[in-house]
Amino acid sequence: MADLSKLIDGKKYMWDGEVYESETQAQETKKKYEDDNFEVQLIQEENQYFVYSRKVVKEIVLEGEPPA
Repeated sequence: MADLSKLIDGKKYMWDGEVYESETQAQETKKKYEDDNFEVQLIQEENQYFVYSRKVVKEIVLEGEPPA
């Protein structure tokens, strides 16, 4: 079973919870995450593939009046 999260190059990635039996399936999922602006890592362990992703917050929008 895969770890729920992994530190890769000092960044925390979360497992998507799926075990992929083929690299093709894992690559398709990886592309979907990348299309949604996620950073993605594909990990192979034995004959199984795991997709780990992370979303980087690029902008924070604050609503309402600033405090006085």
